[in-house]
Amino acid sequence: MTVRPISEPSGESAWLEASGERLALRYDVGLLDLDGTVYVGADAIPGAVQAVADAGALGFRVGYVTNNASRPPAMVVEQLRGLGLAATRDDVLTSAQAAAALLAEDLPAGSAVLVVGGAGLVEAVLACGLRPVASADDQPMAVAQGWAPELGWGLLAEGAYALSRGLPWIATNTDQTLPTARGIAPGNGSFVSLLAGVVGRRPDAVAGKPHAALLTQAAGKFSALNPIVIGDRLDTDIEGGWASGRPTYVAADLSGLLVAHPAPTAALDGGWACGPWRACVNADGRLVIQERSGELLSSQPFDGLRAACAAAWSANDDGRPPHWGADLLAELAVG
Repeated sequence: MTVRPISEPSGESAWLEASGERLALRYDVGLLDLDGTVYVGADAIPGAVQAVADAGALGFRVGYVTNNASRPPAMVVEQLRGLGLAATRDDVLTSAQAAAALLAEDLPAGSAVLVVGGAGLVEAVLACGLRPVASADDQPMAVAQGWAPELGWGLLAEGAYALSRGLPWIATNTDQTLPTARGIAPGNGSFVSLLAGVVGRRPDAVAGKPHAALLTQAAGKFSALNPIVIGDRLDTDIEGGWASGRPTYVAADLSGLLVAHPAPTAALDGGWACGPWRACVNADGRLVIQERSGELLSSQPFDGLRAACAAAWSANDDGRPPHWGADLLAELAVG
């Protein structure tokens, strides 16, 4: 899990920051991703529900902010409650809602919008005073595209017919993949790319992370003064919080909200250290991670990951793409 405050501007730092106090005390609202962060498929990620409850006991508020446009907020809340989280409809903001709000800024009330997506996007379009349609023959004034498990050739074809006329095109999000209980599946970005290949252009706007609309709307909706973005993907959740795509903190899961976070420090030999761990990128671009005691794993494995992130990002800033030791990082992540 990686987290990033959205109130801080992007900077030149290539490494993680420190927090001497628990994150749940340092920030007022967590803009919390769902898929891959709170749950995968129908099941909660181990420890996630308890971590949210423990953070709430410290006064930390949570807003659930998801790129998944397939379900209306009420359905999301039903799942969250089923997992044991005290969520309400007002606690959820989806990329479908953000996309519909963008459309409503530019279209007259009652305008027809071709929805290439599912119930979540249809409901969001209706809620913004627009009229969802499912055929290019219904004279839509714009196309809204979002992922849905039932999305098929017919609706994608309607989208192609409409977009070929040059209509405005808004995508809820462009995640290429979606985590499921069975593995990684195609996300909305895969279907957006499919239509882009057919019509020869890309969407005019994207509402979801890492683009600004969803997180900006979320900060306002949840009255956040000092929010922090929490998610599992660097290319959406974290890049959305910080344009450079680098997190401020790294943790195994949502329990990271309940602890302090040490920062890696630069070593004289060019490497990076955090706790008992040291990491560097050697001359051939390979990332090397060692524990000072000589043992591979310790009770603080994520200090090793923090050092590794600092070393890799610093080397990448120098124009040297590091070769990540996948097996070693996997051991750190599960340790």
